[in-house]
Amino acid sequence: MIGSLCLQHLCPYRFQILFSNSIPPSPDQTQGRLLTLAGVFLGLYSLSLSLSPAARFRTWDVAYLWQHWVAFILWAGLFTLIHRLSKRTLPDRDPFLLPVAALLSGWGLLTIWRLFPEFGARQTLWLGVSTVALILGLYLPNHLGFLQRYKYLWLTGGLVLTSLTLLFGTNPATGSSPRLWLGCCGIYFQPSEPLKLLLVVYLAAYLADRQSLLSLAPVSQVDAKGPGSPRTPLLPLLAPTLVMTGLTLGLLLVQRDLGTATIFIFLFSAIAYLATGRGLILLVSALVLVLSGASGYFLFDVVRLRIDAWLNPWLDPSGDSYQIVQSLLAMASGGLPGRGPGLGSPTLVPVPHSDFIFTAISEETGLFGAIGLITLLALLGARGLRTALRAPDNYRRYLAAGLSAYLIGQSILIIGGNLRLLPLTGVTLPFVSYGGSSLLTAFLSVLILLHISHSAETRPGRVPEARPYLFLGGFLIAGLAAVALIAGWWAYYRGPELLERTDNLRRTVADRYVRRGSILARDNTPLAATSGVPGEYTREFSYPELGPVLGYTHPNFGQAGMEASLDPYLRGLQGNPGLTIWWNNLLYGQPPPGLDVRLSIDLRLQRTADELLRGRPGSLVLLNAQNGEILAMSSSPGFDPNQLDENWAELMVDARAPLLNRATLGSYPPGTALGPLLLVRASAEGDLPALPSDLAYTLEGLHLACAREPAELTWEHAIAAGCPAAQAALGEALGEEQVLATYQELGLYTAPDAPIPSNSLELPGAFRDPERAYLGQAEISVSPLQMALAAATLSSGGSRPAPQIALAVNSPTAGWTVLPPTDAPVPVFPPQSVNSVAEDLVAERLPVWRIVASAPNGPDHQVAWYLAGTLPSWSGAPLTLVVLLEDGDPNLAEVIGQAVLTAALQPR
Repeated sequence: MIGSLCLQHLCPYRFQILFSNSIPPSPDQTQGRLLTLAGVFLGLYSLSLSLSPAARFRTWDVAYLWQHWVAFILWAGLFTLIHRLSKRTLPDRDPFLLPVAALLSGWGLLTIWRLFPEFGARQTLWLGVSTVALILGLYLPNHLGFLQRYKYLWLTGGLVLTSLTLLFGTNPATGSSPRLWLGCCGIYFQPSEPLKLLLVVYLAAYLADRQSLLSLAPVSQVDAKGPGSPRTPLLPLLAPTLVMTGLTLGLLLVQRDLGTATIFIFLFSAIAYLATGRGLILLVSALVLVLSGASGYFLFDVVRLRIDAWLNPWLDPSGDSYQIVQSLLAMASGGLPGRGPGLGSPTLVPVPHSDFIFTAISEETGLFGAIGLITLLALLGARGLRTALRAPDNYRRYLAAGLSAYLIGQSILIIGGNLRLLPLTGVTLPFVSYGGSSLLTAFLSVLILLHISHSAETRPGRVPEARPYLFLGGFLIAGLAAVALIAGWWAYYRGPELLERTDNLRRTVADRYVRRGSILARDNTPLAATSGVPGEYTREFSYPELGPVLGYTHPNFGQAGMEASLDPYLRGLQGNPGLTIWWNNLLYGQPPPGLDVRLSIDLRLQRTADELLRGRPGSLVLLNAQNGEILAMSSSPGFDPNQLDENWAELMVDARAPLLNRATLGSYPPGTALGPLLLVRASAEGDLPALPSDLAYTLEGLHLACAREPAELTWEHAIAAGCPAAQAALGEALGEEQVLATYQELGLYTAPDAPIPSNSLELPGAFRDPERAYLGQAEISVSPLQMALAAATLSSGGSRPAPQIALAVNSPTAGWTVLPPTDAPVPVFPPQSVNSVAEDLVAERLPVWRIVASAPNGPDHQVAWYLAGTLPSWSGAPLTLVVLLEDGDPNLAEVIGQAVLTAALQPR
């Protein structure tokens, strides 16, 4: 019905008057229809805010929001009254000015109510005060002569009022500096806001009074008068205005109200340029702004911090740059359509109701809402400058142009600060931001524009030179276009990247309202699950021993482990149909419920590994050597993800690094654990050297012994015992190029491609120290998972499998869906050579091949390795196991490994 009404009655006429070159013949009808459109929009917005709790909690059984309806009804009543009164007092006014101001103020009012109801109540009172002032002002004389006659009095009074803040000023928000407000008993007023209006009044009156001295003729016309007719010198003409403006700027600098000072410089240069047509004024003003910014950088800490945050906010995103980073995250969160009114998290940005209200609106209405707001400002500026061009005299022309420059210039300054287009200045967004003095000043500006537009229609005046006004209009429109483009940059182009940042707390907020998917073991036993009710969802880990592997997702500490790597599935952003994700974002402003993920972890074997490894720093990996499925992954010491709040401070300083998943993120020298792999390569190449008689090895004065005494002096026993001389002989026989290629093919320089955080070293072009590299002592360090995948070649017949730990996800449309392997197995060794070496390394009590190894890890420490696996001829599922102990006890590593393998080989 609303759409039909728009199409049949409102929209065609609205577009006609938007693009018309003259005001339509019926301003009353135009203004009324535009106010009706504004009322419909704000009414729907209010309804959306009321229903937002139902959407956020996904149930109708909630407490709905209704307080803001009082503000909407008051808004509708006040502007209905203003519309009717303006029809009688200013029948030929511009019909766009009041509707735009009404929509902007109503939009800001509802946003403030949504963010902080107590501030919304105060803003509602200030809206009443501002509109009453506008109503009374409708009856002022249209010529506004009283403003022109008493220009010095108005500006001096504003300066005196502003200077009182030096003695009696306060800051109602913090109680400390800057003290820019006067007032008490909960009512505060910022004199610097109306001072902007008074400066425009003064400059317009002063320059209009001296219009006869101003030469606006082009240079060619001035020269035509002869060499004795130069233009009037600027400095004597503008000296009084420079003095008054300088006093104002000095007062603002003492107050450290640098944002308002920037506005004052802009207003002075704009109005002086309009009156004189001298481009030199703009150049000098731009230079003054640059020099002021540079001086402020060295003189004021607040300026230095804001400029540093503007230049590179990513250096300190949780400190000095927190505001701007969170502002950009809010833009990214809004995207194109926005989260929906009442469904975003704009309060994560400090001061969202004032300095950052633009990003608060953009997060919930998206880029579409941001562009809509910017378009309203562009329309306001265009109509204001049109009024200036048609004004009856120069005074009102300068006044209308100055007020338009003030409203739009300040809007560009604060929106640009929100978007990192400009340094943040802390000024308000006219009509929209919280602040009574700012709102009152904006409405008084519109009041003056209404009077001037009425006079412009009845007695339009001749414009001596339109070029400066066109230049000013182009500059303002270009500024608004720039902020619109930058808004699109952050909301659309950079948005996906920003949303993946770990300091994006909106993901944590969403986890409180949307059920996160569970992580299940191989037999569907929950390992991590979400419990509670919407708004109070919490994450519980039923098997906390897997903490280093599963990681955590926490509102204060972020995400780690598989909770981070599987986050797209667990949050429902991957695995759900695109239409489902889009619909949930549109309707609820949230992702759909998360998907459950089934892991390859065998909980029986995992418990066995954790029990055997408990109290010993190290790691264990057991996997299927054929398909790469990880059956057990243990890291010790670990942590309990359920107790992060209680133990976080201790965990962060614990020298044992319990938060580290040693199986994938640990980096250890492989030492003689590389022996069987080099033995297979040498056998395949037919390049098996003679076995050294002394199996110990001296490396740069360091004596390296076997991990244990070999039973016989044969290649298989020497390698199984981890003897360094045997491995060094294999490396020398193969050569540097062959050894490096073998390490690369085994994946020892490649991070395992699995949904679990891992790392690796960069592949070197060549070994700097081949001797140490052959012994696994330099230019190579591996994680236990990398070592297990490499060792799997001895059980799989020569191929390195792709690791798998996430097996399937539970899709709402297709049920359990098996995830495909991340990669195909990589052939490394010929099967004949693998079979021969594996059979030679067979254990005595188990049908498996096995070795023990050790490696120095620092001057006084060494690590112990145990590698084992089923023979390639094994009829069951091929298994490979790696145990790493940081305390360097090969015998203990073998005991642990044999116990786990025994459990794994037992029939179910």
